[in-house]
Amino acid sequence: MNNDPFKNVLEQLAEVNSLIKLDEGIYEQLKEPKRLIRVAIPIKMDNGGMKVFVGYRSQFNDARGPFKGGIRFHPGVNESEVKALSAWMTWKCAVVNLPLGGSKGGVIVDPRTLSAGELERLSRGYIRTIYKFLGDNIDVPAPDVYTNSQVMSWMLDEYESIVGHHAPGMITGKPISLGGSEGRGYSTAQGGVYVLEEAMKKIGLDKSAKIAIQGFGNAGSFKAKLLFKDGYKIVATSDSQGAIYNSAGLDVEALDKHKANGASLPAQAGVATFAGGQKIDDIFAVEADILVPAALENSITIDNVDLIKAKLIVELANGPITPVADKILEQKNILVVPDILANAGGVAVSYFEQVQNASNYYWSETEVLKKLKIIMTKAFDEAWEQKVKYNTTLRMGAYALAVERVAEAMKYRG
Repeated sequence: MNNDPFKNVLEQLAEVNSLIKLDEGIYEQLKEPKRLIRVAIPIKMDNGGMKVFVGYRSQFNDARGPFKGGIRFHPGVNESEVKALSAWMTWKCAVVNLPLGGSKGGVIVDPRTLSAGELERLSRGYIRTIYKFLGDNIDVPAPDVYTNSQVMSWMLDEYESIVGHHAPGMITGKPISLGGSEGRGYSTAQGGVYVLEEAMKKIGLDKSAKIAIQGFGNAGSFKAKLLFKDGYKIVATSDSQGAIYNSAGLDVEALDKHKANGASLPAQAGVATFAGGQKIDDIFAVEADILVPAALENSITIDNVDLIKAKLIVELANGPITPVADKILEQKNILVVPDILANAGGVAVSYFEQVQNASNYYWSETEVLKKLKIIMTKAFDEAWEQKVKYNTTLRMGAYALAVERVAEAMKYRG
């Protein structure tokens, strides 16, 4: 079993290359990021001591436009992970036809162990170490796992303090008061809803379908709430502390309140302690028509893939299925909407935020959602066309679409 994220990227790239036959030189260039930055970030802790955190920024490809990608604060951050995520960001921007490249950053830390002051100093320290490689026409970060609009605000302020002028477009996922976009907070989930509905049409599912969502964090909880509001039945969900199931459907609004009310006591606020369902051992084993992996990469592996009973999987997380597990799902005729398409709503609205910052003109939430739906449904249709053209999976259809677009830009650049 191989769960090294960047090796997974290379396997996927080799598979799509067998379909679209890339120029040899372009193929070789796409096997490594254009730039990989590793930094040491010394931070003064509240107890007066000094601690050094390790951070990364992988800038994979910028042939189509400035690098774009989130920053995560997580204990599991490593070089292979950020390289893989930056590659997936490159394909993600290309599949929805944004004029952007792909990057990703991270710091090895559990931010839940830091005070607010320590978190702010770490956020600012990270920017100080890499600011020369950032900018609205160079590389534009965004929130990711365990980072949010507050972290982005500190990073923006630090960058502007260094360069000496306002530069709202250098980072996205900002609060509205600092130039953020309407709809950005739930855009990843909303984009996922749009493509889920398109995929359901392809295989004949309707609103009676039972849905399981692995991960009740930012993307997963928003998707659950959006689907619940639209009348869908969410029968199972999970978080880092356990999973819960209700065959009649979970009351997602009540579950969300349960999580919020216990936010200061995480052990008591896990979904498994919610009274509206029964605790289960493994969310992948539940009876559900649709499965939405919305946690971390490599969640579905050769060890648990045979538990899955769903007809449709929509990857809201990045890289949640290993290549080996992906092949098994293909053999089982389970339709998988790949991450580079399914969760591209976040980067699409991040791009909208960049456009609004550049023009200093801001759109309503209705305008944002209208533009997002057009982008997501068009990308799904184009990826499906490639799937049919090459008689392959939807993942490889999306990859063919994305990689060909990147390769074309590289070829024109010479």
